[in-house]
Amino acid sequence: MLRRMARSLVVKTTAGADAPERCSQAFTVAATALAGGVATSLWLTGESAWFALPGRAAQFELPHAAPLADLLEALLAGGTVTLCTQCAARRDIGPDDVIPGIRIAGAAVFVEESLQEGAQALVY
Repeated sequence: MLRRMARSLVVKTTAGADAPERCSQAFTVAATALAGGVATSLWLTGESAWFALPGRAAQFELPHAAPLADLLEALLAGGTVTLCTQCAARRDIGPDDVIPGIRIAGAAVFVEESLQEGAQALVY
């Protein structure tokens, strides 16, 4: 009998309002994987770091795209959302500033998640 390998998806988004389509794609892919039963981790880096702050995702608009706030809410409910340590520091974002449930972690944790057996990492 073959044992099915558990799969996971690690999505890193470097884009925010500066590249809305790329940003939306990252959130959409992550939320879709999560809805499909895949263990999913979303990393907010670069300009997407701002979406770790309350209310910021609700301000994001892109025609014909799911609301970013809804996607983020789903990811927080069923997956893992991480704000990059250095990205947070460069923007003066601290642990008390972020949406409850978002952790702040660095590159070592990203690498660890990405290299787990059965993991697939995507960067947008």
